[in-house]
Amino acid sequence: MGNKKGKNYSNKSKISSNKSETTKEVVENIRLNKYIANAGICSRREADKLIAKGDVTVNGDPVTEMGHKVSDTDDVRYLGKRLKKERFKYILLNKPKNYITTVSDTHNRQTVMNLIEGACSERVYPVGRLDRNTTGLLLFTNDGELTKRLTHPSYGVKKTYEAVLDKPLEDHDLEKLTLGIELEDGLSAFDSAEYNGAPGQKTIVMISIHSGKNRIVRRMFAHLGYDVVKLDRIEFAGLKKGKVTRGKWRILDKKEVGFLKIAK
Repeated sequence: MGNKKGKNYSNKSKISSNKSETTKEVVENIRLNKYIANAGICSRREADKLIAKGDVTVNGDPVTEMGHKVSDTDDVRYLGKRLKKERFKYILLNKPKNYITTVSDTHNRQTVMNLIEGACSERVYPVGRLDRNTTGLLLFTNDGELTKRLTHPSYGVKKTYEAVLDKPLEDHDLEKLTLGIELEDGLSAFDSAEYNGAPGQKTIVMISIHSGKNRIVRRMFAHLGYDVVKLDRIEFAGLKKGKVTRGKWRILDKKEVGFLKIAK
């Protein structure tokens, strides 16, 4: 969209060995519901229900205790079928308009899952949400710990959007967006906001934000009397589109996954 023009506002295990060269394998014990979720059966919350029903056995014995812990060496079964930990997968999609960010839809509308069909055999889920009319970067994974990190407010993961407005944004309103606006669910502010069109064009705005509140970008502009005609997420937790065109996806490499795990 050209060079950025106009005003810019911002608010500012240890591993040990002995002399005999023998080593001890460290076995990690995790909660049973997490083990079931990692096997791709269901979410942790749903796993708790399966455990409570007695459908899960550990080393041949039914387990109904919610806090029970297991390791990879245990024989964990659901309805008689042994569970194995899934390999984690990480998929980046450039979402087009008119797709719902959900696993399924009761009204038979197109979902983002249709766009990554066949990407992997593991059961992955979208990380966070993009509303139906918002385009741009959307991450999918079966890594529950990473999903929590990228979506929990305490981690404050950065997202960058390009917004096209229905009318030019006044300078004083641009400043308000970073100083903070009181909405129905509290005070919200962009980390930065700047015009992103040709000189003198003030309908295109680049904004960065850490908040994960629902429809926060559209709601903040609407509070000031502007309608967001187009909204495109161009960066998420350090990930950028690169060569991923609209409606296409790619698998993240190990280096990118590593950066995601420390992203802020």
